[in-house]
Amino acid sequence: MPATRERQGVNGNTRLSAEHHSRPPTARNRRGSDNGGYWAALALILGLLVPVLGFVAIWMGFSAHDARKDANKAAAQVSSGSAMAGMDMSGGGDLQSFAGQAPSNADVFAKKHVAMDATLPPAPSGPVAHVKLVLVDKTIEIAPGVKYSSWAFSGGAPAPFIHVRQGQKVELTLTNKGVIPHSVDFHAARIAPNVAFKDVQPGGSIHYSFVANDAGAFMFHCGTKPVLAHIANGMYGAIIVEPRKPLPAADKNYVLVASEWYLNSPGFPKPAGLNMAKAQRQQPDWVSWNGYAGQYVTHPLTADPGDTVRFWVVDAGPSFDTAFHVVGTILNRAWVNADMTQFQRNVQTAVVPAGGGGVFDVKIDQPGLYPFVNHSFASVDLGQVGLLNVGNVKGTMSH
Repeated sequence: MPATRERQGVNGNTRLSAEHHSRPPTARNRRGSDNGGYWAALALILGLLVPVLGFVAIWMGFSAHDARKDANKAAAQVSSGSAMAGMDMSGGGDLQSFAGQAPSNADVFAKKHVAMDATLPPAPSGPVAHVKLVLVDKTIEIAPGVKYSSWAFSGGAPAPFIHVRQGQKVELTLTNKGVIPHSVDFHAARIAPNVAFKDVQPGGSIHYSFVANDAGAFMFHCGTKPVLAHIANGMYGAIIVEPRKPLPAADKNYVLVASEWYLNSPGFPKPAGLNMAKAQRQQPDWVSWNGYAGQYVTHPLTADPGDTVRFWVVDAGPSFDTAFHVVGTILNRAWVNADMTQFQRNVQTAVVPAGGGGVFDVKIDQPGLYPFVNHSFASVDLGQVGLLNVGNVKGTMSH
């Protein structure tokens, strides 16, 4: 008689089923059957797992390689100064212009601004001129109400003017208080750049000397790669080397340093930084004399009628040339490209190339307001304009 047992139905009800009489399997047969199933399952799992693990290993290898490449690239960018907080390195698409954008009360900022003293300082006495430059990261104002996170010499852009005499020895000490490597390249020096112009690490200093054998108006600037970024961020200045043979007498000596600013934001209410793509495409937002757009319109330079006014002009760029022109007069004398051995007479406009210098005399008898400009008028519209007030006349003007 067949044995019966309860089995659970698919609907949850209990039903009876019959089982035929058969010899129960032995324990050995059961173990063999279980072991065979176990090893078969294990073999199947391993068969699937091996290619998966192989794929993962290959993927991890490529990922590690890419990570090393990215790390090396980032390290190179940081060491070169090309990738810093606040610096926009994007280069694609149209670049947004912030030219002329300033707070609604920009005129208040312009009047409160203390204009950089453009007067040429005296040269030190004695055979040696000791020059100390400190590199800092500092927020400055480059146009009325427009802030910029700069890298700068001695706390500003441009650096304080350096005035030495031809043949004088310049003893330079450079201290880097910034967060990335910097250096200083003097155009007035004849010296091995790999020795003197080498990078100074944060917290470090370098000392070198040169004899200022060449007279003229010269630029100095950070020479650390990429130089475009370091100059565009404010790391430049002027060194004036007065010639041994005295120049014709001048009643006023003013230094003007031309430069461009490339912004990644309007600069208000938060400071802007450098947009490297704009700098590479030469699309500035502001162009300035002595680091601040239009400062000598609100705070003019001065002279008396009949004075000879000498302009020592340096173009820091980093890219634009300056077509120097004084509206309403002629340059009586022009030492073009700072060649102090000879001058041209009665020049209307003189070109100062990026990285170059020039020295220009004007003698104005009639009182009035005389704009001095870059006659490339796109630069005037972006702020590279100032006024020479002859005779303390009232009012102002634009150009």
